Amino acid sequence: MQNTVEATTSLRLKKGKERPLLQSHHWIFSGAIDSLNPRKSGEIVPVHSYNGEKLGYAMVGTGQSIVAHMISFGDELPLAAIEKRIAEAIALRNRIFHLNEEVVATASETNAFRLINAEGDGIPGLIVDSYANRLVMQISHPALELIKSEIISLLVNLVNPISIFEKSTSFLRKKEGMGEIRAHLYGDPNPEVEVLENNLSYAVHLLDGQKTGLFLDQREMRSLVRDLAKDKTVLNCFAYTGGFSVAALAGDAALVDSVEISVRCAPLVARNLELNGIDSAKHRFLCEDAIAFVAKSPLNYDLVILDPPAFVKKKQDIDKAFRAYKELNRTALAKLKPNSLLLTCSCSYHVGEELFQNILFRASLEAGRRVRILSRHRQALDHPVNIFHPESTYLKSLLVHVE
Repeated sequence: MQNTVEATTSLRLKKGKERPLLQSHHWIFSGAIDSLNPRKSGEIVPVHSYNGEKLGYAMVGTGQSIVAHMISFGDELPLAAIEKRIAEAIALRNRIFHLNEEVVATASETNAFRLINAEGDGIPGLIVDSYANRLVMQISHPALELIKSEIISLLVNLVNPISIFEKSTSFLRKKEGMGEIRAHLYGDPNPEVEVLENNLSYAVHLLDGQKTGLFLDQREMRSLVRDLAKDKTVLNCFAYTGGFSVAALAGDAALVDSVEISVRCAPLVARNLELNGIDSAKHRFLCEDAIAFVAKSPLNYDLVILDPPAFVKKKQDIDKAFRAYKELNRTALAKLKPNSLLLTCSCSYHVGEELFQNILFRASLEAGRRVRILSRHRQALDHPVNIFHPESTYLKSLLVHVE
């Protein structure tokens, strides 16, 4: 990448607002800005404190709350920072999945992982997943859109992938006024691939559906479900392509019911069962709305999994999300049989860990059930959280025992 930036403007903070940036936080909120004129979406601009101290460079967007994202700090040039962060992210995954002797066995069992995790790897707006060395890139910031070709070249040189696809469909992209992109960018154009996760096989389509049909951030929780499932009856709500269902049946569950509103997912779940040689007689696909199913079913299961899509995408909707999560969990807890297990999850970014636990507390209280937390979300190693940017933690899970 060229390591020079020609910006026609700069961003100056209000007096006393530089502390988060000095602590390497990536977001610049509108209330912290003294001047940014003219404001050009997609431009990378130098950032100064009120007293003129150079704090780094930021990517300017269209957001009303978060106006810009820091891409480098201090004197580091922005494009050099992007190149360095990408190389560091890839090196970390190489250590996790290939070079570290303690996890070298994992390399032959898992070949689907996150290569670049946005702020978690110091690159806001960029996510790259690797599926058997076929990359899926997600861009959610206009500044990165302008240097997409350079990012692709870096990935080709550093990873030597079989192919690269772009699947930029996130709500963050829409907030920036950018349209969806689903496209083949490099190498083999076939978007269908079979991958390994903890020695289980999954078929994924790299351009269709939500993400790619296999939520990599739940890898460790699927492993936990596999360990817990032996001889249990299991309900997997919001099943999508059956990741938790396959894991439970691979763990010798007695029966698994997969509840998913989209009939298109039925053959995808069946395919994943077939890939792993799982007896389909122990599985039922129920094409129903999961929330309605929980409301009407007696829930006579040993283990219930609630992993809904995000209920909130704007901070203003937190109260609405609180009520939705609480009602779903309250309904389930009120019906679960004694000594059963509930794995409940939230991928809503604005619902933090403390709030999610409080939601479950309220739900348990209203359901009149005694509930104990057995385990919290097991963070997958390829989804690092930037210690200077804790907001990059979005996925929460609680495994609880219901008396």
